[in-house]
Amino acid sequence: MRLERLPSAVPITPVILLLTALYLPLVSAQESRLPQHTAPPPLKIITRAERAQLNEAKDEKARVKLTIELAETHLANVETQTMQQQYDGAAAEAGMYRALFEDVLGFLKRAERDNNKKRDLYKRLELALRAHGTRLSAVRRTTPAEYAVWIKELEDFARSSRTEALNSFYGHTVIREGPRKPDAKETKPLQED
Repeated sequence: MRLERLPSAVPITPVILLLTALYLPLVSAQESRLPQHTAPPPLKIITRAERAQLNEAKDEKARVKLTIELAETHLANVETQTMQQQYDGAAAEAGMYRALFEDVLGFLKRAERDNNKKRDLYKRLELALRAHGTRLSAVRRTTPAEYAVWIKELEDFARSSRTEALNSFYGHTVIREGPRKPDAKETKPLQED
């Protein structure tokens, strides 16, 4: 039995080109519909008005107090905008919140060392950050995943800043314990009489 080749009415090359031309727009349309995995990171900025207020503070205590007030305002804005599902605005406010705390921690590092005033300032920061931790957790739970990544990072920053404030609170007076060495009594085997 012999198979004969039938003449094709349409050449194959134009058919392949036609199918490719129809298929490519479908592929590119599918790629553009894929959701973005994370939102862009929020910018850590301090506005000119806030910077001017901070620079006009008369002493360290006033500056720390003003910083905490401004940061609490930004945190309240984060909570409000999250409830209104305005996540881009909430992320921007979160970036401003973080910038304020980074600024005040840097300011306190440059300030005079080993005095009770500085200890009190660090304690004030630590108390504020402790109160903000639960608020940030509540915001993170109600935020979509692509923005929650940045809120989680802000939460971690607040926790590490709180730790830094506590460590600075104690200064150089805390002696860290090294690895424990076993006592001579513990290492001797029990002897039978």
